[in-house]
Amino acid sequence: MKKIEITDTIKYIGVNDNEIDLFESQYVVPKGISYNSYLIEDDKIVVMDTVDKRKQKEWFENLQTELKGREVDYLVVSHLEPDHSSSIKLLTEQYPNMKIVGNALTFKMLPQFFDIGLENRQVVVKEGETLNIGHHTLQFFMAPMVHWPEVMVTYEQTEKVLFTADGFGKFGSLDAEEDWACEARRYYFNIVGKYGMQVQALLKKVANLEVKTICPLHGPILKENLSYYINKYDKWSSYEPEDEGILVAYNSIHGNTKKAVERLEKILLEAGAKKVILSDLAREDMAEVIEDAFRYDKMIVACPTYDAGLFPFMEKFLRHLKHKNYQKRTVGIIENGSWAPAAAKNMKELLEQMKDITIVEPIIHIKTTMSEQNEQEMQQLARFLGRT
Repeated sequence: MKKIEITDTIKYIGVNDNEIDLFESQYVVPKGISYNSYLIEDDKIVVMDTVDKRKQKEWFENLQTELKGREVDYLVVSHLEPDHSSSIKLLTEQYPNMKIVGNALTFKMLPQFFDIGLENRQVVVKEGETLNIGHHTLQFFMAPMVHWPEVMVTYEQTEKVLFTADGFGKFGSLDAEEDWACEARRYYFNIVGKYGMQVQALLKKVANLEVKTICPLHGPILKENLSYYINKYDKWSSYEPEDEGILVAYNSIHGNTKKAVERLEKILLEAGAKKVILSDLAREDMAEVIEDAFRYDKMIVACPTYDAGLFPFMEKFLRHLKHKNYQKRTVGIIENGSWAPAAAKNMKELLEQMKDITIVEPIIHIKTTMSEQNEQEMQQLARFLGRT
């Protein structure tokens, strides 16, 4: 991996994982993931978080290369999730005089992960407190439920570096050449997205800090145009639509519902829709469809009735949206049913459990194959969506 420069005294010691298939055993990561860790060199030597056990050996080699025989004085634990904490015990064994810096909840939870003797090793910090290590001073801000309860972020006052834990993270290893926003958005809404209120609270806490560099625990170090990334997080965490567009999320068992939404796509574009995205929930990455649902201001769900309810992928999709706090959107409904149709009722009930969702009339009922009446209803739906 190409050497990553942060500052003369803050070094990157993280690692790429290009062998992983599923992050958190559920998210497809075709370009891998990075586990970021940092070393601050001063009168005292500080390690900012460790890495996943999958890459522990490589990480420890990186650490020793930068240390050049020196000892580690402090380990700052921003987040205890195993992809960042798995190497804590190794570090305590290698550096018996090292102290661990965390908040009260960090140390309450730490014994759940490791059997480590913590006597005389704990440095418990509270909101806004500082730790001077020589030329550098670290200041700590609590970030509960972003996205675990013990999370905190660290601001280095001298070089104005903000260590943001999972905040501003991104799927993809650091050698992946790709746009930041797409995989950062998929990462945010699927992992952190439920906790928008808490992200907003953290953004307010750090709003008055002068930040020159953002160092997340996944993804690239951010140094330029920081307002772009902060504005994205502000919008995402307030659940405001990012772009105008219509996501059409659908399932189709024998192809009739698919044919209907393909016709609907043309009708929507003819009616002036700026962008229409068709997503087959049975075949596409669910996390990416969730990302698009939050990205765009409108959505249409289309589903056949299945076992007197919803096709399983649609039910999973809507329940996942509810879990991630989907809100402030306009949604249309299309059901297909050869007999005893029930999909529309079930989709409507799930959507009504979400906050500030406007359900568009008419709800379209297809009986196996699309009819002339259905075509007219789609025209009406397209006109309505064009006005909102």
